[in-house]
Amino acid sequence: MQLQRLIFPETPVQIPIYGDTISAGFPSPAADYIESGIDLVSHLIPHPSSTYTLRVAGDSMINAGITDGSYLLVDFSLTPQHGDIVIANLGGEFTVKRLITTPNAQLLPENPAYPAIPIYDGEDIEIVGVVITIIKTLHRNHVRPR
Repeated sequence: MQLQRLIFPETPVQIPIYGDTISAGFPSPAADYIESGIDLVSHLIPHPSSTYTLRVAGDSMINAGITDGSYLLVDFSLTPQHGDIVIANLGGEFTVKRLITTPNAQLLPENPAYPAIPIYDGEDIEIVGVVITIIKTLHRNHVRPR
């Protein structure tokens, strides 16, 4: 796994934010005004010095919305909690899974085609970071070349 250090712009980039919410159910009329902008970097990355990006390969987390080619913002300063999506080091190999701590500790894939990974005391498994944001492009014309 190669960690990519985030490079932040010297000045915040403000993207306009509409003053109304968008319905995910039935359509609602859109607002006719725009609120002040949002700086996505400061909004999405509370701990810049400990946040890295990782690109996903595979489909074991597809039901959590993490697809092949998605980028993850991972905060290495957070303490993982039950239910968090985490980056785990399994004997030198890294994986992204949901951390389950009760009733039995395990790393749970979000795809029924993959088995859960039990976590036993003394085993060579280390949780190294917590996924805080998933970035994926939905429109193929806006994908930047890799």
